[in-house]
Amino acid sequence: MPDFSFENAARDKGFSLVCGVDEAGRGPLMGPVCAAAVILPENCEIAGLNDSKKLSEKKREALFPEIIEKAVSYSVAFASVEEIEQYNILEATFIAMNRAIDGLNIPADYALIDGNRVPKGIKIPCETVVKGDSKSMSVAAASVLAKVSRDRLMEEYDKQYPQYNFCGHKGYGTAEHIALIKQYGPCPLHRQSFLKNILK
Repeated sequence: MPDFSFENAARDKGFSLVCGVDEAGRGPLMGPVCAAAVILPENCEIAGLNDSKKLSEKKREALFPEIIEKAVSYSVAFASVEEIEQYNILEATFIAMNRAIDGLNIPADYALIDGNRVPKGIKIPCETVVKGDSKSMSVAAASVLAKVSRDRLMEEYDKQYPQYNFCGHKGYGTAEHIALIKQYGPCPLHRQSFLKNILK
């Protein structure tokens, strides 16, 4: 389970506002990539908080308002389909992460970044944490905010394009989604570069 070891180690170095940063939506065939940044109070207790992928949708939805309520500061940001196509998914993820960090109304002075790559353009000291969403409480909190925010966006997109059932698969490349793309063709929300092998 995640704890505050990484946050406390950063505080021992003299940092006081440590944010966790994570993304959701790198893998799907459509829609933007989402990132969140969260600063939690020292030793904040949020029961059941874990890597969003290990939680049910119901649990994530229950944790979402609690994280927002208890956070010192939080921010959710996106990089668009157009940016994914222009730069590539990794660069777009970095753009979303930087937007999330920059969007904190109380600025962080240190960032814990989920994964093994430091985002280009980051303006504050940081470190990467592989599987950070299952090790760090603030990264786990960011993973939940990013995942829930993107899933809610999928529900909005589902109303615009009901033929693709975005609500059901959240844009991921399931057999159903691929079959629907082949049946109806891609829509403006699809990442064309992700469909090359599907639309051969």
